[in-house]
Amino acid sequence: MSYAIIGFGKLGQALAKAFARSGIDVAVATTRDPESFASSAAAIGPGIIPTTLADAIKADILFLAVRYESHPEVARALPTWQGKIIIDVTNAYGVSPEELGGQPSSQVVAKAFTGARLVRGFNHLAAAVLDQDPAVHGGRRVVFLASDDDGAATEIAALAEHLGFSPIKLGGLLEGGLLVQARGNSWGQLIFKDLVKFD
Repeated sequence: MSYAIIGFGKLGQALAKAFARSGIDVAVATTRDPESFASSAAAIGPGIIPTTLADAIKADILFLAVRYESHPEVARALPTWQGKIIIDVTNAYGVSPEELGGQPSSQVVAKAFTGARLVRGFNHLAAAVLDQDPAVHGGRRVVFLASDDDGAATEIAALAEHLGFSPIKLGGLLEGGLLVQARGNSWGQLIFKDLVKFD
C-alpha cells in the first residue's frame, strides 16, 4: 500500500509527522516544485518524500490536505480516481451552504474525485494538536472518520491505528460526517474537540 499527502501546509506537515513517527514512507506534494519544500520534508524525516503532484497521485491512499477551494484543481490531475481512497482533510469554513448545493462539503469533494472511495477524517483537530504525538497519558488521541463506503472507512481506521490514533467511525457523510464539517460560518459539533480514548 502506498500513501501520499497532497498539500504541505500546517495540516499536511502534521500528517507527515504522524507517518514519520510510525516509520511509514509517504510522498508529499503540492502544486509547486518539490525542491521548494524539500528541506521542510527532510526536517521531518527520511521517509517523507517530496515529489510532484503527478507522481504523488499514483499512491493508493491520498490525504487531501489542501484548501477546500483548491480541491477541483487536484481532482483534474486524473480523469478517474478508480481504486484509490481519498481522505478529505479539507474544511469549507466560510463557503455558503447554497454554494455547496445544501450538501456536506465532503460529498462535493467526492463528486470531484470520480471513482474514488472518499473518507472524511483527520480534519477535526487543529494542526497544532494533530502535530503532537497521539499517545496521551496512556491513551490515544481520537480521530473521527465518516464515509459512505464502510470498507474504505475500515481501511482508514486501520491506518489511523497504525499511526497511533484511536479511530471512531461516525457513519455516512450526511449523518456523522456533518459533525466534523463546517456549515457556512459555523463549525460542526465535533470540530476542535481533542478527545483521548483509554482502552
